[in-house]
Amino acid sequence: MKKKIITAVVILGSLGLIAYVLSSNKAKNEAKTAVVAETNATVVVKIDTVKTQPVSLDFVANGNFYPSQELNFSAENSGRVTKVLVDEGTPVRIGQTLAIIKADKINVDLQNAEASYQNAATDAQRFESAYKTGGVTKQQLDQAKLALANAKAHLQQARITLGDASIKSSINGIVNKRFIEPGSVVSPGTQLFELVNVSTLKLKVTVSEDQIAGLKIGSPIKVKASVYPDKEFNGKITFIAPKADSSLNFPVEIEITNNAGNDLKAGMYGTALFASSSDKTPLMIVPRNAFVGSVSANQVFVMQKDGTAKMKNVTAGRIIGEKVEILNGLSNGDIVITSGQINLTDGAKVTVLK
Repeated sequence: MKKKIITAVVILGSLGLIAYVLSSNKAKNEAKTAVVAETNATVVVKIDTVKTQPVSLDFVANGNFYPSQELNFSAENSGRVTKVLVDEGTPVRIGQTLAIIKADKINVDLQNAEASYQNAATDAQRFESAYKTGGVTKQQLDQAKLALANAKAHLQQARITLGDASIKSSINGIVNKRFIEPGSVVSPGTQLFELVNVSTLKLKVTVSEDQIAGLKIGSPIKVKASVYPDKEFNGKITFIAPKADSSLNFPVEIEITNNAGNDLKAGMYGTALFASSSDKTPLMIVPRNAFVGSVSANQVFVMQKDGTAKMKNVTAGRIIGEKVEILNGLSNGDIVITSGQINLTDGAKVTVLK
């Protein structure tokens, strides 16, 4: 009996000890959890200070060079090409003959037109004399004069057609492509040559709404080509789009006079260097990544003196690289949060990452 009592006491003691250990461990875990919860109650962030400082408004814009003139020559008459007088790469001038199309039929048409005109002129003169003596009526005289006018028009058309048999350049430039060879048979619309003029080129770029405000037609612009990093070319603004494109940027064209060697080629990649007309302007700025979402949202978190975050609505101005001008909503010395906003709510406690 005594043995059973001792066994029961041992068992009860063991159970009590186990209960004590479990209770002690629970208290320790709850303490640790409270510490972790207190730590996690703050959001780790990075900060920056709002300040007014001189900022350069110079900027660059990239684009491609295009020829000032580009022309695809097409045939206006049918016939066989008898001569091709230029090759790809040949410089050409206005009025220079590029190719000749066989003109036998055209010559015959011209001769017929000339003969018809001479006959109509003779008839008109004869009817004029006969009308004065009463030999013909006024109606017959008018018909003779109409026939003369039609014959003259046909003669002029025949001469134009004969002239079109000699394909002549209408611009100064260079033959970029030649699509015909002697013996080629062409018809109206057949492509013959592609001519480009690169003595002057256009650099087409796009600029933002804030940047376009300081641009004017005729303003001088320095231009660089990616393949000539050590060379600068002089240009001037010749076009500013009155309407933004689908990305809300404004197309701008800059005309550049090529050098004597025509180093610039159409299709090259170029950069326009837009210099501000004034010295560095003092602006209140914040980092671009201080904005919640995007700059257009016009919201930033400001760190308060008690270590909490407060969302503020601001008015953003110009975007200058990785900086944004602030027009309203902040003051110099305000502390804006630049990282960790995704975890923030208004009034949340923050810890600054150093």
